[in-house]
Amino acid sequence: MWPFTSQPRIPVLRLTGTIGMAAPLRPSLSVATVAHAIERLFTYSKEPAVAVVVNSPGGSPVQSNLIFKRMRQLAKEKEKKVYVFCEDVAASGGYYLALAGDEIYADRSSIIGSIGVISASFGFTEAIKKLGVERRVYTSGDSKSILDPFKPENVQDVARLKAIQADIHEAFKDVVRERRGDKLALDNPELFSGAFWSAERAIELGLIDGLSDVRTKMQELFGEKVSLRAIKVGGGSLLSRFRRPYVGASFEIEDLAARRLDLAEDFLSAVETRMLWNRYGL
Repeated sequence: MWPFTSQPRIPVLRLTGTIGMAAPLRPSLSVATVAHAIERLFTYSKEPAVAVVVNSPGGSPVQSNLIFKRMRQLAKEKEKKVYVFCEDVAASGGYYLALAGDEIYADRSSIIGSIGVISASFGFTEAIKKLGVERRVYTSGDSKSILDPFKPENVQDVARLKAIQADIHEAFKDVVRERRGDKLALDNPELFSGAFWSAERAIELGLIDGLSDVRTKMQELFGEKVSLRAIKVGGGSLLSRFRRPYVGASFEIEDLAARRLDLAEDFLSAVETRMLWNRYGL
């Protein structure tokens, strides 16, 4: 056990929500929205450890990596040990965030894993035929309109997408191997298949280190008097859009149209976000 004062203070950063996917009333996680909180996490106290709570079904692989890298950079710079605690789910990009931990813990009922890459869309070719709609697309560049949902699926377009997914998947696997090392059950063919498991199975696979929650573990390490201090993540929400002042009456129509477009985009983001959570039964 590390030496500590009579009442050690451990900062706790909670990373909750989808990654890089905005949704109404629930800002997503991105390096821009959490950068300040991460800085505070590693500078809040002199204790040699910080705690991070993760509850995320994933999202953007780029934002997942940027947040992960920033935490690891500061952990090395400030010489802090990072303890990560998974709540309902730490899957896909959510598990990527958890990999920033030197030790990873979860609840017995947590969902862990999903080390893979997914892309989903719809095809509307038959629908527009029935509606009598003619699709008109003009591009400069033969590949500019690949995977257009209003055009028949093209084998070459799918192959191109799968190649990109394979590169992203390999980068994900590299980080898992680097961070979990010899703990991983590399002989298990499902490990990098995109499958996900309960916490106890995740322990067997080497994806996490044990079952615990942030308060219990910090008390084990620093004693009963340990104080946990929440580091808040800032961010806006849908409600903030209705607080924006008009800049003169001449902009009222344009501003209203922009807000309607924002609401439409928020609706689609909300559906996509809900589907991501639903994938894990949440």
